[in-house]
Amino acid sequence: MKKWAGSLLILGLAVILLIRYGLMEKPLRKQSAFDFFNNHPPSVNVEDYLNDIGDGNEEKSPPKKDIDYSSFKEKPRFVDFDGLGDLYSLSNVSEEESGALRVWSQMRALLSRSDALPETAQGIKEAAVAWKELLSTIRKDKALNVLDEKEDKDCPYSVSLFNETLSRDGSILEIPCGLIEDSSITVIGIPDSEKESFQINLVGSQLPGDPNPPIVLHYNVVLPGANLTKDPIITQNTWTNASGWGKEEKCPDHGPSDTLKVDGLARCNTKIIRCNREDTSNASHLESVKLANASNGTAHASANFPFVEGYPFTATLWAGVEGFHMTVNGRHETSFAYREKLEPWLVNEVRVEGGLGIISTLAKGLPVSQDPDLADIEHLKAPSISLKKRLTLLIGVFSTGNNFERRMALRRSWMQYEAVRSGQVAVRFFIGLHKSRQVNFELWREAQTYGDVQLMPFVDYYSLLNLKTVAICILGVKILPAKYIMKTDDDAFVRIDEVLKSLKGKGPDGLLYGRVSYESSPHRDKENKWYISTEEWPHASYPPWAHGPGYIISRDIAKFIVQSHQERNLMLFKLEDVAVGIWINEFKQKGHKVQYINDDRFYNAGCDTDYILAHYQNPRMVLCLWEKLQKEHQPNCCE
Repeated sequence: MKKWAGSLLILGLAVILLIRYGLMEKPLRKQSAFDFFNNHPPSVNVEDYLNDIGDGNEEKSPPKKDIDYSSFKEKPRFVDFDGLGDLYSLSNVSEEESGALRVWSQMRALLSRSDALPETAQGIKEAAVAWKELLSTIRKDKALNVLDEKEDKDCPYSVSLFNETLSRDGSILEIPCGLIEDSSITVIGIPDSEKESFQINLVGSQLPGDPNPPIVLHYNVVLPGANLTKDPIITQNTWTNASGWGKEEKCPDHGPSDTLKVDGLARCNTKIIRCNREDTSNASHLESVKLANASNGTAHASANFPFVEGYPFTATLWAGVEGFHMTVNGRHETSFAYREKLEPWLVNEVRVEGGLGIISTLAKGLPVSQDPDLADIEHLKAPSISLKKRLTLLIGVFSTGNNFERRMALRRSWMQYEAVRSGQVAVRFFIGLHKSRQVNFELWREAQTYGDVQLMPFVDYYSLLNLKTVAICILGVKILPAKYIMKTDDDAFVRIDEVLKSLKGKGPDGLLYGRVSYESSPHRDKENKWYISTEEWPHASYPPWAHGPGYIISRDIAKFIVQSHQERNLMLFKLEDVAVGIWINEFKQKGHKVQYINDDRFYNAGCDTDYILAHYQNPRMVLCLWEKLQKEHQPNCCE
């Protein structure tokens, strides 16, 4: 009897082990984006998307040591953000088209973390809507077979309205594909002496279910009005459904904010003052700034206020690197720093409301999609990459959907280096979805034409840049294996020949190479663009990091970043370049040696002679730098 009981016990244990083994998650094979979209049902667990680290041609990692979770209150859990399933459950692209989604398919675990970066939920929700619209547009385009060139571009260089009479909703000028750096909006109008204010609003796209669209910039001008008792003032602000009105900025404003700069310009022109006509001896100057009803002799005049009732003005609002700037009649008056989730590419409309007679509204310098030159297209396409041999360098370029012209300038300039054309170096653009259907469709066509675009499964917000860094590492570790990985921006010019020459003298492991900052502290001023709270980073200083316009890391560091991401140990931090420094510091704390190599030839704010990298270069300057290199064989700047 005991013998039978022992046999039954052993048999029972064997059955339990077999059942448990059958339920265990099995390692996933590597797959293309096409396989990913077509072979996974929407209900599959997020954990199933995690692939083995490595590329199959390297030694196994050493046993893992205890992980330090001090950066987290608890290990992040997986959560399902609204819209995430829609991004990962659709299968409407062919295998040939799926090249632009190779990293997309491996980022779900990063997007699903309970400690996700700020704006992740919004970026996913909006991307889900944009993705559905894009897939629908692709289907219709295939069905109608209308890939031929169109006479009327859907992303025009300029749009305008003339002799507009304001309706109840004001004057509305549609901006088809958002704004880019140096885009401008010019309003010519006459303030109404019967009304006391008018507004110029830059409005974003309205999501389904939202009661109102966001206001990227609310520019409100308050005039003295008929009774001439009010002080004229300009206020600037933003509005969103989630947060309501932001912090109002006034001009004139003699508070401490007057000292803050945006693109080097004052937030408020200090000459915007109010004075009494009777107390002013400079009568000749006041004659040039008359009020419509100043004939009563007791009127207060705004000696320097740019808007006057009954008199025409020309106001130009233009987008800079850091914020919006307003000039009136040729003089700079106000500047307004961009706020999170309210960047210029989001602008969908210009609405002018209130007491203003509009003569014309003109928007120009808008993003224009680049039609491929069939005679030149093969010369600009990304060369095929041999997977039998590792790349020397993978360069990931941060870009946004409507920066068509910037990407074409790079393709026609430093992406023509022999190292790129021969396949020794690969360059890929990392781009989140846009909220404009037309921009996304143009971006999709661009990706299919040139083969150098990797789409990201979120809408491009500044605070989500860090996710692109992880995506570049995924590409360089798992998909296009590279010895070194570089990150740069689409307004940077990179001398690839000099980069490769410099890397020859560097060790292959534990490398951070660029313009390294060894001693820096978090900005605690809430007005600062790079503000970091003590909750986000409690320490008084950062570990060494390299400035974001261009830096290079070695493969072992990139592999550590990808592995930490997959194990959910990677600390997410909204300052992209500083985050890489934090990750490298963690890599160092695990016993690895790190080489921090500073090179001042990586210019993060312009260009200088003998540059390796020049930043803030517009498309014209990028092409000029390339032409100089070809003709003069010297790294001279174009300013």
